[in-house]
Amino acid sequence: MTGEYQHTIDSKGRLFIPAKIREELGDTFYLTIGMDSCLSIYSQRSWDGFTEKFESLPYTKTKGMRTLFANAAKCELDGQGRILIPGKLRQYAGLSKDVVVIGVSTRAEIWDAQRWHALEEEELTPDKLSAVMEELGF
Repeated sequence: MTGEYQHTIDSKGRLFIPAKIREELGDTFYLTIGMDSCLSIYSQRSWDGFTEKFESLPYTKTKGMRTLFANAAKCELDGQGRILIPGKLRQYAGLSKDVVVIGVSTRAEIWDAQRWHALEEEELTPDKLSAVMEELGF
């Protein structure tokens, strides 16, 4: 998944999922807490791969993942292409109205717009991009 999309959450906690992201997510997908105080969205296929890897780990290594699974919500789009983001997840990510949905390879993320723009401004420098490319071996 790729791209950046500006949207708003309505007063009932519903968010329109961009068409390009919806195409890749499919009809059923999973929403849960993400790193850096955002939410992550996984397609059914990605979620299945994620849980398969999780289940292969020793029990002692899985304890830290409890909150990810406990806070996961299985989502289906309504007739207008929206999902309902549970209040607890909106609170975790600091989502109130303006949000940014971004594609991040095999998942999408939902960010509070101000938080995303601040992070992007901090990370979007030639030196940081160069360092990341080098770290990845490019």
